[in-house]
Amino acid sequence: MHEVAVALPDEPVPRDEALEAATTLARWLDNRFVDPLLGLLLPGIGDLLGSARGLYPVFLAWRRRAPKALLARMLLNLAADAAGGAIPVLGDIWDFLFRAHARNLELLRARASGGEVRGHWSDTLVVGAALLLAVAAIAAPIVAVVYLWHAVAARPG
Repeated sequence: MHEVAVALPDEPVPRDEALEAATTLARWLDNRFVDPLLGLLLPGIGDLLGSARGLYPVFLAWRRRAPKALLARMLLNLAADAAGGAIPVLGDIWDFLFRAHARNLELLRARASGGEVRGHWSDTLVVGAALLLAVAAIAAPIVAVVYLWHAVAARPG
């Protein structure tokens, strides 16, 4: 006799309430424009509030033991959002376009698998590039001052 294999329906996927909360938060902050409006109505403070609320997906990734490079990339998104948003008027336009909260949610979703969050080589690349940019931004004024100092000191006086 031949046995007939019966396909059982897949087990229902358990709800991930924390990820659903992060999704709702990102939808309100970016798609319903709460983040840019906070920055517009409460300059400085609104951007700080938006960034603080944006820490929830980062905390969720950390709690799920995400790699440090992914956490750093998510924090960079929030830092870019806050820094851009701090510029009067132009920063509010930046907030409408950059959508850091949606970016972080996508990173979290794309890397989540079975309650675990995995990294990707691009996370390390982005963080490395940001670090190089930060070092260059710090070094450029120092190099300029040293160059000017030498130029002034070398002038016959």
